[in-house]
Amino acid sequence: MLERFRTLRKNQSGFTLIELLIVIVILGVLSGIVVFAVGAITDTGKTAACKSDVKAVAHLLVTSTPKGFLKEAPAAADGITYNATDGSVTSTACP
Repeated sequence: MLERFRTLRKNQSGFTLIELLIVIVILGVLSGIVVFAVGAITDTGKTAACKSDVKAVAHLLVTSTPKGFLKEAPAAADGITYNATDGSVTSTACP
């Protein structure tokens, strides 16, 4: 019985260390590409959300009532500045 296992084991073949290392390097390169691609997508999403927020604040500040829906203009610390004389809204937070 022991002799049978030895002959079966001699006929088995597997991957070499070099083959395994090459596969690991290829997977690392592919994962790096994916991480940078996804990072660019989230950056454009954040920019679009920021611009949308600025438009929403501008709309809420200049609606039909004298003060609009907001009780007070946003602080400059939020990255949004409101010019009360001409009603313009600008943002330093959006790229």
